[in-house]
Amino acid sequence: PFGLDMSSYEEAAGRVRELNERILESMKATGLTSLDAYEKALKSLVDFEQKVAGASQLEWVSALAQTHAGFVQDVSAAYTKAAREMLS
Repeated sequence: PFGLDMSSYEEAAGRVRELNERILESMKATGLTSLDAYEKALKSLVDFEQKVAGASQLEWVSALAQTHAGFVQDVSAAYTKAAREMLS
């Protein structure tokens, strides 16, 4: 139909496949960059909480801040690991 032969369809399909591959690679790179930024922001948060914990005169405040910092660190590590595996 429309005066196109089979090789024209195959060429078009090849160009579409190539474009899709480029888009996927770009999305992976963007995703990894976003994960890097997320990890950096969480590390700053955890570092701050640990400093607050160390500066507190109250033992229970220090323990609570340390526990929360550890929780955030563990959960974010699991999340980013899973996300990186999905993007690979």
